[in-house]
Amino acid sequence: MYFPVADIEVNPLVPPLIAFVISLFTSMGGVSGAFLLLPFQVSILGFTSPAVSSTNQLFNIVAIPSGVYRYIREGRMVWPLTWIVIIGTLPGVLVGAIVRIKYLPDPKNFKLFVGLVLLYIGARLLKDLFFTKKKTGTPSTEERFQQQLKHQGTTGENKSFQPSRVVVRQWTLSRIVYDFCGETITVNGYAVMLLSLIVGMVGGVYGIGGGSIIAPFFVSFLGLPVYTVAGAALMGTFVTSVAGVIFYQILAPYYPGMVIAPDWLLGFLFGIGGFAGMYCGARLQKFVPAKYIKWILVVCLLFTAGKYIGPFLF
Repeated sequence: MYFPVADIEVNPLVPPLIAFVISLFTSMGGVSGAFLLLPFQVSILGFTSPAVSSTNQLFNIVAIPSGVYRYIREGRMVWPLTWIVIIGTLPGVLVGAIVRIKYLPDPKNFKLFVGLVLLYIGARLLKDLFFTKKKTGTPSTEERFQQQLKHQGTTGENKSFQPSRVVVRQWTLSRIVYDFCGETITVNGYAVMLLSLIVGMVGGVYGIGGGSIIAPFFVSFLGLPVYTVAGAALMGTFVTSVAGVIFYQILAPYYPGMVIAPDWLLGFLFGIGGFAGMYCGARLQKFVPAKYIKWILVVCLLFTAGKYIGPFLF
């Protein structure tokens, strides 16, 4: 099947199947999978125009709602964290879109910078997995969550018993406090907002939504339980992707010699597969140990870093 905007020919079953597999795993960590679809579209499918960024963001719009719905339904959506991410990311997405079109039609040098950032975050998360020592006999928040799930399964209290849900205690721009599994968690709102601005710019340039950076940062640098950050990261990615697609579509008539607007059909095909994959991933997340979810994030980060840094080394 030929896609005229992307100027590629591909079997229409390939995009949804690839998106399903990727989203099934990445959505457990609060990552949409768009950052893995980008190199697939560029390197495998040959979709190299700036429109690949807006098409990637269109994928996010179609795919993410199913995962967000599951996290909301299970009470693991930290809404204050979500809104602060959105407030910080939206301006960055718009700036990133302009930078992508005007200054980085072939953003090779910027890829090196982004690759190094992702490599650092991935290495930090990897260090935490191998070398972080916990207090003897004291289960982590994530371990307590898993213990509650086991209790639910062994007692058969499927209807009367629910694993811990997020309870927000305080919410200002500078401070978020919420309870989860018997622990009170405090987040610096300004730090999240600043990070979100940077992430938004990167997401606007590459159409990756920013989840590949924001979710691991929450887990590794802020020490937030992975079971509570996935929904916020995905929701922030969704809202900023909507803004990104609209912005690219508005700018398209002003750049007649450049393909900027998304390939709607290709984006929807990727999105349909991602919709199913994210729902399944969000549904299964609570049954997967936090360590394995963090490994998913590490693999995603290091893979993307390798794709961006590799051309400079070989």
